[in-house]
Amino acid sequence: MTTRATSADHARDACAAAIADRVDGLVVVGGDGMAHLGVNACAHTGVPLGVVPAGTGNDFCRGVGIGRAWSSGVDAVVRGRVRTIDLAEVTGGLYHGDRSYVGCVVSTGFDERVNARANNFSIDLGAAAYACAVLREVRAFTPLRYRLTIDGRQRELDAMLVAVANSGIFGGGIRIAPDYDLTDGMLDVVIVHTISKLQLAALFPRLIIDPRFTHPALERTRARSITVAGDGLHGAADGEPLGVPPLTITAARGALRLFA
Repeated sequence: MTTRATSADHARDACAAAIADRVDGLVVVGGDGMAHLGVNACAHTGVPLGVVPAGTGNDFCRGVGIGRAWSSGVDAVVRGRVRTIDLAEVTGGLYHGDRSYVGCVVSTGFDERVNARANNFSIDLGAAAYACAVLREVRAFTPLRYRLTIDGRQRELDAMLVAVANSGIFGGGIRIAPDYDLTDGMLDVVIVHTISKLQLAALFPRLIIDPRFTHPALERTRARSITVAGDGLHGAADGEPLGVPPLTITAARGALRLFA
């Protein structure tokens, strides 16, 4: 069965209907938003997901080893080789449903605002959209106050962003969590503490060139669960709006079977 979706809601319903029909596998074609819908349809169902990358960033496909070429996604499905990977499970003030599964990164802070700006440009800038959004957003951005609970330990701090990664790639190829592991039942938490606007603007290009780049303001840790809260925060995931904190993100070990 093949369905050409006319909207995000239509695509979400079509994926759910396919799973309800007990299909042998679900294949979605599109960018990270479409991959996100497929991930949520297949999570914990045992139905394997195939993703044919056809978007701008294709960060999910990069992060799980499929790559950016549409042919690599097709080949993965044709070969029929399935691997089991972790996801991030999110609960809280979500825009859709009472829980959501994330393949890439849950963004809250500067990264979320850049993503929102990039998605709302009046013209299609393609792969350059994220870089342009960084330059525009950084001019007005000020640090945000976060309240975090990381594996039961509470922290309150000012930061530019807190990113929670399953696979550690977002923003069109930025490897925010260079040592992520899709099978270890852990999340990678990245905190960018308060830095100057110039340093912030330079941070993302530097992470593309050298993912293991270190800086005194760059903190990386790992956790099984984290709750992110704070006034004025918004959450995004896999390039799409997610919800309003507080959001609790928990590692969902072995939640997805994937053609890869």
